[in-house]
Amino acid sequence: MKKIVLTLFILAALTSGMLWLTGCGEKSDAAPAKAKQLYTCGMHPQVIQDHPGNCPICGMKLTPIRQSDSGGTNTAENPSVIAIDAVTRQNMNLRTTAVVRGPLRKTVRTVGTIDYNETALADVTTKFKGWIEKLNADATGQLVHRGEPLFEVYSPELYSAQVEYLLASNQGPTNDSGSAMLHETAANKLKFYDISDAQIAELEKTRQPRKTLQFVAPMDGFITEKMAVQGQMVDAGMKLYRLADLGIVWIYAQIYEQDLPYLQLGQEAIVKIASLPDREFRGRVTFIYPTLDEKTRTAKVRLEFENPGYFLKPGMFVSVQIASELAASALLVPDSAVLRSGQKNTVFIALDNGKFDARTVVLGPEGEGGMYQVVNGLNEGERVVSSGQFMLDSESQLNEAIEKMREPTKMPMERKSSATNSTTKSIAVDESTVYVCPMPEHVSITYDHPGNCPICNMVLVPVTSGDLKNLQPGGKVLYYTCPMPEHAIHADKPGKCPICAMTLIPVMEVPKAAGAMRTNSTTDSASPTLYACAMHPERVFDKPGNCPICKMELMPTSMVPEAKAAEEKWRKEHAH
Repeated sequence: MKKIVLTLFILAALTSGMLWLTGCGEKSDAAPAKAKQLYTCGMHPQVIQDHPGNCPICGMKLTPIRQSDSGGTNTAENPSVIAIDAVTRQNMNLRTTAVVRGPLRKTVRTVGTIDYNETALADVTTKFKGWIEKLNADATGQLVHRGEPLFEVYSPELYSAQVEYLLASNQGPTNDSGSAMLHETAANKLKFYDISDAQIAELEKTRQPRKTLQFVAPMDGFITEKMAVQGQMVDAGMKLYRLADLGIVWIYAQIYEQDLPYLQLGQEAIVKIASLPDREFRGRVTFIYPTLDEKTRTAKVRLEFENPGYFLKPGMFVSVQIASELAASALLVPDSAVLRSGQKNTVFIALDNGKFDARTVVLGPEGEGGMYQVVNGLNEGERVVSSGQFMLDSESQLNEAIEKMREPTKMPMERKSSATNSTTKSIAVDESTVYVCPMPEHVSITYDHPGNCPICNMVLVPVTSGDLKNLQPGGKVLYYTCPMPEHAIHADKPGKCPICAMTLIPVMEVPKAAGAMRTNSTTDSASPTLYACAMHPERVFDKPGNCPICKMELMPTSMVPEAKAAEEKWRKEHAH
């Protein structure tokens, strides 16, 4: 019996040993090494330590970082992608919105003041010395119409002019040229004194000079200034009344300089006044003043409004709205979805399975409703995080710091790669293409996008930054010439035109398009460079110079797309 028990005990021991060896070996091979515990600050997630303690920034106690996947982790295929589980997403209150395409509109809101239409003002003065005997328009603000009497004046000069006219008329009809000239001279003298034709006809009819003559209103309008009183002596040139026609009024609006690019002449403007909140008045932008107020940093813009009923009164304050459409179709993203660091703009893209990707975007101008134009970085239909993205940004920084702590050996390579990338980026920036106007006078302005010159409407030419450095501001000066092309002045230095005394203007070298000089040498020798005028592209020339029609500087045909047909015709004719 003892032998049986001993045998069973030995078998059980061997079996348990075998199970322990196989199970332990498999477990030791499958179980990964325990990750090192890290600690961070809840207020400053960029602080990562491998031991407990206090935050060196705010002094708060460091908390251990969770090693589970319940929160946010980086994916292996893309370190910038963050995976967030459903519970954490709900706790972070993450909300997303789609990137949409639509019109980009901008409304400029400002204030303004109503003023008189300067082109509808008139002063009433006399051209002689006299005395006001009777005052017909005797109140400021009174509405008068053209031809209505304003006052009656006595003047010895006027009385003598009437007598001279009657004496010249009493000679009767005659063929004597001297008498006819005398009569005409006497009539013109009365007209030069602003005596109306009706009063001259009455004088001709009554044959009696009048002691006083009436002065009538030269236009319809309100009396805004009245200096005349009954019995007053007036001198020649003295202002007695000022009349203003309020049928059209001007409104001066103050526009901040950052809003000036959104204004154009002829744009519709809407104003509202406090006394009539139930109605709006529509007008147009008629002039943008070329100066800026140094104290308020605003530019003055003039608006013109019809004023039926005279509701718009000079001196009133108004609220102004000027709407403009910047782009008919543009990618739009809400302002709440953009994280700004000062150097770049970042948005978080919502991916599948609770993953989010941080992406740098280039933004354009701001439109209505807090929407920004997306120039680069997003596609239509992608969903961006519009609420809670600050938590994602903290999670992203935390995971990035954890990766740096766990893999310090990769840091030198990352720094080297980062330095290489920064060098590559700097080279790309140096060699980036900008756009300039082919007109030499406009070369000093560079643009970051293709299009037309806003000054002369010519097509912008692409040039590299390296080529741009070789151009002087405004281009390399070839010579100075008179603005009048018929004078044909070519001077080596600035000065005055010896013919008309106008200031000479510089004629500068036309910029060469990017890649224009990188052509095959054999092609250059076989196909000579042709030149054309931007204003007359139907004619091409094989030598540089000035257009024989408008005297403008000729440009290479590669910079004048309209001259392509003329260039092909010239090359066919000179092929042999």
